[in-house]
Formats: sequence, structure tokens, C-alpha cells
Amino acid sequence: MTNQRTATLTIDGQTTEFPIMSGTVGPDVVDIRSMYGKTGMFTYDTGYLSTASCKSSITYIDGDKGELWYRGYPIEQLAENCDFLDTCYLLKNGELPNAAQKEEYLTSIKKHTLLHEQLAKFYQGFRRDAHPMAIMAGVVGALSAFYHDGMDISDQAHRDVSINRLIAKMPTIVAMAYKYSVGQPFMYPRNDLDYASNFMYMMFATPCEEYKPNPVLAKALDRIFILHADHEQNASTSTVRLAGSSGANPYAVIAAGIACLWGPAHGGANEACLQMLEEIGDVSRVPEYIKRAKDKNDSFKLMGFGHRVYKNFDPRAKLMRQTCYEVLTELGLENDRLFKLAMELERIALEDEYFIEKKLYPNVDFYSGIVQKALGIPTSMFTCIFALARTIGWITQWNEMITDSEYKIGRPRQLYVGPARRDVKPVEQR
Repeated sequence: MTNQRTATLTIDGQTTEFPIMSGTVGPDVVDIRSMYGKTGMFTYDTGYLSTASCKSSITYIDGDKGELWYRGYPIEQLAENCDFLDTCYLLKNGELPNAAQKEEYLTSIKKHTLLHEQLAKFYQGFRRDAHPMAIMAGVVGALSAFYHDGMDISDQAHRDVSINRLIAKMPTIVAMAYKYSVGQPFMYPRNDLDYASNFMYMMFATPCEEYKPNPVLAKALDRIFILHADHEQNASTSTVRLAGSSGANPYAVIAAGIACLWGPAHGGANEACLQMLEEIGDVSRVPEYIKRAKDKNDSFKLMGFGHRVYKNFDPRAKLMRQTCYEVLTELGLENDRLFKLAMELERIALEDEYFIEKKLYPNVDFYSGIVQKALGIPTSMFTCIFALARTIGWITQWNEMITDSEYKIGRPRQLYVGPARRDVKPVEQR
């Protein structure tokens, strides 16, 4: 970081200088932490469109170039050459593991896959038709009532064991939420299986017959986990950091992230894409809906195109399209109606001047819903899968914040637009 340059702000004829900070890559930032003390003013930036809330060395996004890096590694290289637990190790520790480190890490994760049996009974307190995200938020928050030996957030060893527990137990928690919703018995984790295969086993196996996870489908699910592992300072990650800044325990902050992710504008986007494809129904109706998408007076929105950050092709979308093709080919569904519909929508959007001008490229959600549906995952579980994958990103961002010497409790400012000071009148004069 460098502070050699300054930015000048002039207010009512008074000039104040603020240092400019530079990161490894990406836009520089103006350090305005002293602005209120120097000028008596705040900045106003709803949605934090131009505000850096922290320093981070975890994830980098260049929206104009369509790049996403984890610890400097392009997402496409990680998705092709690594598995999800490699990615977890990388995000947490800053480097990819060697063979010995990976073996040790796998052992540390596998010993935490089981849930406390009393916690498993916690599910019975929910209605069977409860949304899985509601169950997930409740169960993850309740982890702090069961695992007291990792609650000292000032102790790195305590943080490490809590992080490992969350990564290990999240597939078990999500699979149990699904099993409870369909009235089937819980399937306990099998530590002889890899991370994705074990999750598929807990989701889809029953005590009635043997279940062998399909390696092609398990690889596809593992790739979904990698693509969703972290995404810089998005809404749910910012929520985790803000909740964690108060000193809250790691299970509580992840529950906060889950609650934020539940919103349809965030984690529910892939479900909305699938619903849109179902609404369009057939390739022959694509021109009609493209026309509606361009009509500003029409309420229809083309879901899965464009992104808050990416002004180019979402790099995760390319990988998800490839994954979609691999899964459907493995299942003999190459001519799947929704997939063909999605391909036609993508073709038109990439050629149409309206979409090109507005930089509305397909994003990761455009294909992920089709992939998960093909894997047998119901739409109500899509956001749970997202939360499972994003847990490593959330907890790594939290851990980075806790160890930052500059970290303080989050306290955004506001522009007050309510009534000026006034006095309370006796009730008979109101």
C-alpha cells in the first residue's frame, strides 16, 4: 500500500488533502477516514457504489475485463485443476496445499462432519414445510450453543477449529434440511467419500438401497461450490463483516450471511432464472420475450443477464455453461428443453445491439439453475447450495477482518432528512 499521492477536496473555499492508497491491482482509493474531523462532513454513497469498506487480499474482480481471482489465481484455472477443498485451503491460508498439506487438511475437515445428536433433533422443531433457508439459518446460529471450545475469537486456534467445523458441517446441515422437508431419514456423512460425493450421498441416499454418487455429477457439483466460494465485498459478505465487527461469534456471523443471501436479489437469482425459462416455455417464444425485455413499459425482466459488478462476460458463466453441457450429456438430456431455450437466449443476447450496448451478458445464475435441477436438487434448495459454497468465503473474510489491526466496529453514517427539533406538547394540545 502506498500513500504518496493526495486528493484535494475544496468546500466553501477551504481546501483539504486526503491520501490516495493503491492496492496490488484495481482502482486506487481516497482515504477519507479523517474527513469528518477535517471538514465536518460525511460522504453519501447509497449501495456503496464507490466506497471501499476494507482492505482485503482474498478475492479480486475486474468487472470490465470479466476477471475473478481467488488469492491471485483465475477462477477458470481453479475450476479446471482443483477441487473445492483445495479452494477452501487456498482462501483460508493464501496458498494452494501441497500433497501433505492437503492430506492433513482433509483429515481435519472429515473429523468434524457429524452434527451433535441433540442438534440433529433441533430440526424436529420446524414445520415440515418450512423453507430450507429458514432451517439453515436457525441451525447454523444454534451451533454456538453446542461447540463452546472455539468461541474465543481472539485466539487463532479457536478460530481455526470453528472454520473447520463450519466447512465440514455445512453439507450435513443442508442435506438434513432437505431430508426433513421430504420426510426421509437423515443420512449420516461418509468420510470415505470426497466432499461433493458425500453431500450427494446425504441428499439422495436412503437406507433402503445402496447409493453410489455419479462421479461426473459430483464433479459438476464440486465446480458449483468453487464458482460460488467467494465474490469479494458483496451484500452477504459485507453483512458477515459488519456482524463480525461487533465481536459476534463465527456461527452467528455466518447465520447473518445466510439471512442476507436469502434475499431474491442476491442468492435467489438462479431460482428466478429457472422460473423465467419456465415462463418462456419454448424456443419459438424467445423473440417475443426479447421484445418484452426491451420494452421499458413492460414489467418482464430477462433474468440472468447483466451483473452489478461485471460489465463483460461473467467468467463463472462460461464455466457453468460447460458444466451444464457435461451434466446433461451424462444424463442423456442434451436436448433438454430449458437448456436449448437458454442457449437460444444467450445467442440472441450476444448478437443483439441492445444487449451489447448495455453490456447485458449472461451471468453465473443463468446456467446454475439448470445444472442443479438436472442434479435433482429442488429449487427451494438452490440458495442453500449457494450458502454452503459461500461459507468458506464468508468465514475467510471474517477471519481476515478479525486479524486486521485497523478493524473497528462498523458504524455507517447517514444523511438525516427527518423533522427538525421539536417539543412534545401535552396530549390535550396535540
